[in-house]
Amino acid sequence: MPLHIATPLIHSLPLSRLAGRDVWLKMESSQPSGSFKLRGIGLACERHAARGVRRLVSSSGGNAGIAAAHAGRRLGLAVQVFVPETTTAHAKALIEQEGATVIVTGASWQEANAAAQASLGANDAFIHPFDDPLLWQGHASLIDEVAQAGLTPDAVVLAVGGGGLMLGVAEGMARAGWLGAPIIAAETVGADSLAQSVAAGHRVELPAIRSLASSLGARQVAERAFALTREREVRAVTVSDAQAVQACQAFLDDHRTLVEPACGAALAVVYGRLAELDDDMHEVLVVVCGGATTTAGQLARYAQMTAAAA
Repeated sequence: MPLHIATPLIHSLPLSRLAGRDVWLKMESSQPSGSFKLRGIGLACERHAARGVRRLVSSSGGNAGIAAAHAGRRLGLAVQVFVPETTTAHAKALIEQEGATVIVTGASWQEANAAAQASLGANDAFIHPFDDPLLWQGHASLIDEVAQAGLTPDAVVLAVGGGGLMLGVAEGMARAGWLGAPIIAAETVGADSLAQSVAAGHRVELPAIRSLASSLGARQVAERAFALTREREVRAVTVSDAQAVQACQAFLDDHRTLVEPACGAALAVVYGRLAELDDDMHEVLVVVCGGATTTAGQLARYAQMTAAAA
């Protein structure tokens, strides 16, 4: 059995009424680790365990590290997760709760990632948070489940950080024959490396992440993620931190599910009825990617911060 679970696919009446179309939610927030990351990271960890690896080493600001720690615990492997100094105490506690060792180093994920790779020994495997074909293969399974349920959407809405989720979704869509459906890729302003890359015509590396949506905090998307925008229709859209947080709050009210601002970026596309949703998109799938690192208290503080900045 895989380490991830088949998550619910639900029709959202509140969002469907708001958007004037059928909106479906793939509830990846229901994964045991709290996010979609367990699909791809779980698969990668299983493959590494099968070849005799004794320790898993990951770099993450949160969800990927939690997924790696969860997978390692279930596979009986030691796990070290390198996190940047910006990682919240709550996120570190969730990683440690799974039995992993947390090592704090560097001001950003890039520095934590470099330290993680430098620490690798002969019997270790590195678990990248987004740039690994094994991860994309695992993430594609969420689209397999949607196709098996009989839904063929006119568009798929998702959040983009490093691009791993988008690449997995694209792989699954190709398998399902949904090549005509656009991917609407949402980021927050200040963590919009994909949107800036699409606008520039080449991969852009952000000088820093200036967004509350820390899970979107890759300063540069994977090379393969940018290439995908040249091969099929990907609509890169940005929303403000305030829009992402407001979407999280509305989603909590509408569906009794707490998600983080990174996930709120995708939800904001529908809550905001953004122009990227064409009138002829009658069936829209939103990947509710989840995120275990945001608490109700943090969401309330984010709402105060964004309101004060408005």
